[in-house]
Amino acid sequence: MEQAQFCGDDELGYDRSRTPFAAGRGLALDEAYRLAHLPLIAPGHPDVISVRDGAYYDRGRHPKVFSLVLPVPWHALSASPAFRELEADLRVAPFAPKIAWQLMPQRRDRLHATVCGSLAVGQDAPPPITSAQRTELTSLGPVHVELRGLFSGNVNVGRLYLRVYPERRNGQNVLRQIQRVLGRRETDLYVVGLYNLTDNLNAGEASALAEMLERWWSRSILRLTVTHLWLLWAMDDLVLDGAVAEDILLVP
Repeated sequence: MEQAQFCGDDELGYDRSRTPFAAGRGLALDEAYRLAHLPLIAPGHPDVISVRDGAYYDRGRHPKVFSLVLPVPWHALSASPAFRELEADLRVAPFAPKIAWQLMPQRRDRLHATVCGSLAVGQDAPPPITSAQRTELTSLGPVHVELRGLFSGNVNVGRLYLRVYPERRNGQNVLRQIQRVLGRRETDLYVVGLYNLTDNLNAGEASALAEMLERWWSRSILRLTVTHLWLLWAMDDLVLDGAVAEDILLVP
């Protein structure tokens, strides 16, 4: 694992997808977050969007969705000294009272980064993965990734993530290889959702968050050797109502 080469920021989409901060201004939760996340963690908040024409969310819930995701084991993450330092930093931040700390115990056995989203929507049975696709996936062997953080994106503003830096193998992003095997759109952004804000931030709180994001940008949090993916179903974007339908092996 020490010899693994990871994709860099010039190959991934994190830089272009960062939350824009303005000096002296607060940070408002965006519409996507107020529709999909805020109803689940602060249903009485006045900015909650319970329903919206053309959207399939109803108070944060949606029809069952199956996705292929990269699992992040809580026992490994919580044992990381860098992660412990990050969480300690967050707990003393000016915006700490606006983090929904109670969510982590509910979600920690389903932490993940999405590789192939929405493989099936609105059906009870998981989507078919052919024997040929399974053979191709197992031929990849173990996949190495590095988690770095902290990250806040320009969509779902209010959620804080770790960033996944996938292994570069034979000059290629190995997660894109997995997407090609399944015939899915190739992407360049893979994030592990960890923390959720319960309210907008004032100018001082936003400034503190922006400084923390910058300070933690290049920090390595954890390296993982991934031997399987999850076929995960969920009926909300926090996977509070969801579970692993199947382990998809990356090794014979």
